Amino acid sequence: MPRVRSRRTRVGPARSAQEVVRIIILSGLSGSGKSVALHMLEDLGFYCIDNIPAALLKAFVSHTVRSPEVSYERTAVGLDARNTAAEIASVPRLVDELKKSGISCEVIFLVAAEDELLRRFAETRRKHPMVRSDLNLREAMTLERELLEPLAAVADLIIDTSRLSVHALRDIIHKRVEQRSTGRLSITFESFGFKRGIPADADFVFDARALPNPYWEPGLRNLTGRDAEVAHFMQTQTNVTAFIADIARFVRGRIPEYAAGNRGYLTVAVGCTGGQHRSVYIVERLAEIFAAEFEGVTARHGGLPDAKLFGARARAPTEPLPTTG
Repeated sequence: MPRVRSRRTRVGPARSAQEVVRIIILSGLSGSGKSVALHMLEDLGFYCIDNIPAALLKAFVSHTVRSPEVSYERTAVGLDARNTAAEIASVPRLVDELKKSGISCEVIFLVAAEDELLRRFAETRRKHPMVRSDLNLREAMTLERELLEPLAAVADLIIDTSRLSVHALRDIIHKRVEQRSTGRLSITFESFGFKRGIPADADFVFDARALPNPYWEPGLRNLTGRDAEVAHFMQTQTNVTAFIADIARFVRGRIPEYAAGNRGYLTVAVGCTGGQHRSVYIVERLAEIFAAEFEGVTARHGGLPDAKLFGARARAPTEPLPTTG
């Protein structure tokens, strides 16, 4: 049976569903943190229902859209792979129908690296929902990825939880979902290290490994791109300044496209070798630049401990912005 959370009983006056209702479909790989994310949405005031059969989703959404019940104005639905392939394939069509009718509907999909998922299942000793007598854990995980691919393909936001703590995941859900509550495009700049792999949640990826590396400078090896000494070193490198300007120009050009396509989330990743110096500094600078132009810009550093989101601070007016011409 589906598990229902956080139902309020106060009934409000009739309202336009297209203007008020917001629906989030939350899915992802088993072990990637869906329960944590759904609990966070509940804390944000969403009416949450978990493990609803995909075949019943259209009827449920139709009920919430037409109901004057205040509880349904912000609804989150958890979907997993315990559905047929045909049932899961029907969800993207429903999402497209809702968006075309003007209803705010978004898909958030959680992923994690296979080795990390294996480690989590080994630690918790929980059974993967797709495991059967003829399927071992790795095979069940592969089957699940294939079944859920239609949802991942239409996701508005993909979150890679491989290196996230529970608290960091809650923080990301909180900040990015609440940014969207005001109708803004949620923009996150993310640093990472190529030696750990490219983050699966990035819309655009930039490679900073050709830039001068503070790691080889005496006194900077054990610091990060958030430290003043590393920032000073990077600021003296003209090719670093040009690299930041190039990324800023590219991203500015994509924002109107995302707005026109009704895309709610934009994640830009910058990588260096270890994700400690160059990419961290560049992401900090980009977040500062865009925070001066847009609200709710955040930064995350996947190569640093507990890769939570940082609210970006706009650069002081006296500091020149990188040229965009």
